[in-house]
Amino acid sequence: MRIIGGRFKGLGLAAIGKGDTAAHLRPTTDRVRESLFNILAGGKFDDPVEEAIVLDLFAGTGALGLEALSRGAKHVTFVESGRVAQNLLETNIAKARVGSDTLVMRQDATRLQRNNGKPANLVFLDPPYGTELGERALRRTSDMGWIAKDALIVWEDEKQPPSLDGFEWLDARRFGKTWLTFGAVKDISSAL
Repeated sequence: MRIIGGRFKGLGLAAIGKGDTAAHLRPTTDRVRESLFNILAGGKFDDPVEEAIVLDLFAGTGALGLEALSRGAKHVTFVESGRVAQNLLETNIAKARVGSDTLVMRQDATRLQRNNGKPANLVFLDPPYGTELGERALRRTSDMGWIAKDALIVWEDEKQPPSLDGFEWLDARRFGKTWLTFGAVKDISSAL
């Protein structure tokens, strides 16, 4: 795995080895990540990465958030509960030398407390496939003030996410077994 574009282009990320099957560690492939960022830069979403405040839920190795930093994001908050993934994430942040532009929250994405900082305007959501954790995390982060009312949400899963009150799904693309679904907060009051 490596950073695909931007100022860290070509930077190799830590190898996952055997990974962490209990935590469903499954990094976004380089091909899917490249396609994702090409879609984001393609004009449909007004380049949401430049100067973005990013929330990377179920961050794993941090590849999505680090790719965003490489391409001009201002700050990334990584949320990850798995120990193996946390260690890989910390290694990758150190390799990219972006510790001052990141915050690592070593906790469950479905249990975040109230955000006292600036809300994210770009959210990556890559929950373990086949669970309802994505829905729970998205609702919780909305409830706790982590998502700005104009935020773009990118959800990676093995299927398209269900309809959720307060959110609107704008586009979906399939890459093999992976679906990328792009959405937005439709009405912040109904999402809360």
